[in-house]
Amino acid sequence: MSTTAGPSTPLSAAATASRPGHHVWGELPEWKPEDKTFWEATGSKIAWRTLILTTTTLILSFSTWFVMSVLVVRLPAIGFKFTTMQLFWLAAMPGLAGGTLRIVHTFMIPMFGTRLVIGLSTLMKIIPCVGLGLAVVSPGTPYWMFMLLALLCGMGGGDFSSYMPSTSLFFPKRLQGTALGLQAGIGNFGVSLTQFVTPWIIGVAAIGSVAGGSQLLKKGGVVKEVWLQNAAFWYVPLLIILGVMCLVWLRSVPVKASFREQLEVFKNKHTWFCTITYVMTFGSFAGFSAAFPLLIKTTYGKFPGAPDPLKFAFYGPLIGSASRVIFGFVADKTGGAILTQIAGLGMTVLCGVLVFGGFLTPTSVDQFPVFVACMLGIFFFSGVGNAGTFRQYPIIFSHSPRQGATVLGWTGAVAAYGPFAFAMLVGSSITNTGSAKPFFIGVSAFYVIAIAINWWFYSRRGCERPS
Repeated sequence: MSTTAGPSTPLSAAATASRPGHHVWGELPEWKPEDKTFWEATGSKIAWRTLILTTTTLILSFSTWFVMSVLVVRLPAIGFKFTTMQLFWLAAMPGLAGGTLRIVHTFMIPMFGTRLVIGLSTLMKIIPCVGLGLAVVSPGTPYWMFMLLALLCGMGGGDFSSYMPSTSLFFPKRLQGTALGLQAGIGNFGVSLTQFVTPWIIGVAAIGSVAGGSQLLKKGGVVKEVWLQNAAFWYVPLLIILGVMCLVWLRSVPVKASFREQLEVFKNKHTWFCTITYVMTFGSFAGFSAAFPLLIKTTYGKFPGAPDPLKFAFYGPLIGSASRVIFGFVADKTGGAILTQIAGLGMTVLCGVLVFGGFLTPTSVDQFPVFVACMLGIFFFSGVGNAGTFRQYPIIFSHSPRQGATVLGWTGAVAAYGPFAFAMLVGSSITNTGSAKPFFIGVSAFYVIAIAINWWFYSRRGCERPS
């Protein structure tokens, strides 16, 4: 029999202590966020403190998850002889690992608690950061080693499916759209952070010279000295500090469920419908974030005066993250379904402009500004949709907050395959047809399916579960 934590059935540590295997280190004695007196006296302070600390660590999770997608743009310029498809594979691997690890993380919070899961997962990301820093300083590093390190970077994407269920349990329903929107949106800034900081920090000798020499970056006949290892090494001290802070200051909500109990959610059709709509929103955000730098390079890099991908790529995740934060507040007022609907329509139209406007098969670099504008628009709507879906899911599963938390983790897990799927499909499309046009046609068709599901079950008048 599963135990559900809801407004009318708050759980205490005493109530669950008798259940073998459910002791959690740092567990709160009770948690009743829907009780106004408890929330104002105790709950609010703990919840917001937890949100601030976990959101800060989530920024580093996203940064380390996407660091490989930035490095691959520079690897050929410092002497690594990798093909275009090999580079897309490296950009894709963190997504493959992140999605798989998110499936694991989906079930971890109810079993091990926020404190242990978030603290240890933060410290574990030190491994790929150190490994990447050491790999790029050696021109003899084999391709398989980069592939392994790319997979390990997926740890930064995997733990997202522990953050979201944890946050949904700490806050009352009326604030979940705001709390989840803030955490996911601000956390997503980590993608922009790594894409923005990398071009600057690799030009500074102070960090990289400690663990290796410089590299000569050759671009357009110009040679300059860089320290590419800095792109990974600078995260290490931050991960150590925040990992320790999480282990010391975080606490866990007494909501328990075994792995078998959590599998109940997969019998519900709405779990699968929510998965489809979240792949449309967050899957697009994460997927395009991973593929965008190489998409710019392969589509417009052949022209004289070609744009530097890293000078433009970070704007996409930045805009998508900002819209997710802003529209998290909107979702609490309007409901999530309408925002998801608008987002899906917006992304579909913009993909159509790219396909039928010839911006994916350009004849001149003059077409680049419109291409970038459309891509940034897609990122904007993906953020709006992210805010909408994360407001929807707790409402759709309002009968069971614990199941709602599991769905948040599961949908995030599947959508985390976005970087893998998008990078691989874009790379395959370019390799086989010479452009990314077939990919954008296919993703538009998927958007139409997701929009239809959202409208029928969650948005239209008289729908099954208005949200």
